[in-house]
Amino acid sequence: MAMIEMRGVSKWFGDFRVLDGCTTRVEKGDVVVVCGPSGSGKSTLIKTVNGLEPFQEGEVRVDGVSVAARGTDLTRLRSRVGMVFQHFELFPHLTVLRNLTLAQERVLRRSRAEADAKALALLERVGLRDQAAKHPGQLSGGQQQRVAIARALSMDPVVMLFDEPTSALDPEMVSEVLDVMVGLAREGMTMMVVTHEMGFARQVASRVIFMDQGRIVEDVAKDAFFGAPQERSPRAQQFLSKVLAH
Repeated sequence: MAMIEMRGVSKWFGDFRVLDGCTTRVEKGDVVVVCGPSGSGKSTLIKTVNGLEPFQEGEVRVDGVSVAARGTDLTRLRSRVGMVFQHFELFPHLTVLRNLTLAQERVLRRSRAEADAKALALLERVGLRDQAAKHPGQLSGGQQQRVAIARALSMDPVVMLFDEPTSALDPEMVSEVLDVMVGLAREGMTMMVVTHEMGFARQVASRVIFMDQGRIVEDVAKDAFFGAPQERSPRAQQFLSKVLAH
């Protein structure tokens, strides 16, 4: 059984198809990078995995659970699918520590002591234990994104989704976030990552999905995507010629 399975997923707004018959599988331990031009449907695709984006056709299953099926407990599903957004989405009025413990207590029913212990261990893991008492606004963008990753991990997810996690960061902060993500990948975390960071993709991706106009145009092993660009579709070749030139 695939950890994530999509079959013929389509979504549209009026006459505009933002997703058009998307089919793919993500096996346990895979790191799948989703790339493509702006507006190609990348973020929408991964947001269907935890039900943040409804869709009109097709099926999405996570660890055997159908996301759109009547009766699926989306709150429980989302607790098992960690999500890291472009703009952090931390609670500004809560401390860093409380950002990590709130959902643990309310959704997973952990005690305050258990949640605190889990949160502090994860903050240590991302190098921010000494920032636990601060509020998000007192941290740099890179630090806030690492807190967001730790918050997602605090729920013991089986899958992690990243929606352009470095695109809102200053260039010198990008590496500190990517380092945490590389560590997760090497530990075997199943991940789908929407990103333009091709260095990250070349380092840790097992597969690359290339999208254009709501369609999955390429879904191939990393080495095939980067190592044999002449075998890719014309649109993917055009994309690669631009992103690999810098």
